[in-house]
Amino acid sequence: MDCTIIFYTANMLHEPFAGKVREQLLKAAGDMPIISVSQKPMDFGTNICVGDTGRSHLNLYRQILIGSKAAKTKYVAMAEDDILYSYEHFHTQLPSPNTFLYNINKWSIFTWNHPAIFSYRERMVVNALIAERDMLVEALQERFDKYPDESKVELSHWGDPGRYEDKLGVTIRKTETFQSSVPNIVFSHPEAFGYLNLGNRKKLGPERVYELPVWGKAEEILKIYEQNI
Repeated sequence: MDCTIIFYTANMLHEPFAGKVREQLLKAAGDMPIISVSQKPMDFGTNICVGDTGRSHLNLYRQILIGSKAAKTKYVAMAEDDILYSYEHFHTQLPSPNTFLYNINKWSIFTWNHPAIFSYRERMVVNALIAERDMLVEALQERFDKYPDESKVELSHWGDPGRYEDKLGVTIRKTETFQSSVPNIVFSHPEAFGYLNLGNRKKLGPERVYELPVWGKAEEILKIYEQNI
């Protein structure tokens, strides 16, 4: 598949958890190239270190844009630093022309919830986005060009590509979804950027299971995060 994985991180997660996530990403990638865009130097894929720019919503998208511009493939696929990606996520489907593609087969595990459980909520989120490289670069660059004064950006509208263009007044683009046969596992945890707003008030999804095929039991997956915290 003519696709590069764009791994973006603010390097705020503890080890060995962060390393275990990267190990799984290497397995999931197969032969796909990886570009890592980080705030500290990393020996992971082709690394672009942007320096200590700080953790923010816009910096997340800025790092995605930097990595996508550096890619040489027709497509790019996003990867966050606290998600266990499946091989199937990257090797099942590519987007239709001029369309953002989202994998909605993502199960969450809340690290503060005991006993550990997986929960599901159907959402299109940038961490499961696959897109034509040129279209994603154009879409994100248009946003940054339109709002050079970041203090005037409504952050609730600066979200997942294909979902908020009408709110931002930029070019509207189509979206589509798919479900990989093996899901991705999303960790919700106190080190996550989103935790700063909701904390452990974040609600479990309506569908809940204690075990998933291939991944196994939630309590075993949770141990990946709990090592040496």
